[in-house]
This record gives sequence, structure tokens and C-alpha cells, in this order.
Amino acid sequence: MSLNAYLRARTIAESPRQAERRLMLEITGEMIQARDAGLMKGALMPALHRNREVWRTFSAVCGTVGNTLPDGLRASIISLALWVDHFTSDVITGRESIDDLIEVNRDIIDGLSGTGMAG
Repeated sequence: MSLNAYLRARTIAESPRQAERRLMLEITGEMIQARDAGLMKGALMPALHRNREVWRTFSAVCGTVGNTLPDGLRASIISLALWVDHFTSDVITGRESIDDLIEVNRDIIDGLSGTGMAG
């Protein structure tokens, strides 16, 4: 099977929750690789930017009319997205470590997988 055929089949068979989990795993893996490579401050920007963008997307989707998630969960996701945006700026300037962003993503991965353990 060609790569394109595989990718098409995966997107057809994958639920939105599975796609979100896969995306969070990819982004979190990129942040871990950047951290483990010793990157700091602005050198972390590629991984941090992608993480920030996905959180902005999650927030925007939670704010749309017709979103069926419970109000409390939507509010929590929007609140987390705002925190991620602010905290990312602190990581870029060197005031904070990327580890807290990684940990938040792992918690979300746990929630999306339903296993209680990111992996």
C-alpha cells in the first residue's frame, strides 16, 4: 500500500478524538526532542509554535456555536489554551522550562486515550 493510500485510510478510520490524540503525541514528542537536544529559549520556537497553534485551535473550536462538549470542559480547554499561550512566552524568554508544557500535553493525551497514562 502506498503512503498516500495509508494516510487516506487512517483519516477515514480515525475518530476525531484519535486524531487529536495523535496530533498531541506528535507535538509533545517534538517538544521532548527539542528539550532533550538541549535547545533553549528561541531555539525551541518551532516546537513551541506548533504547540501554541494547536491550543489556539482547540480554544477556537470550544468557542464555536454548536460545540457539543460540556460547558465546563469547554471553559477548561479555553483556560488551558490561554495559559499555554502565556507560558510559552515565558519559555521562549528563558523564564520557564518547557517541561510544564510537556506535562500539560501528557495530561491531555491521557484524557484523550482514556487510559490515565500518556504513551
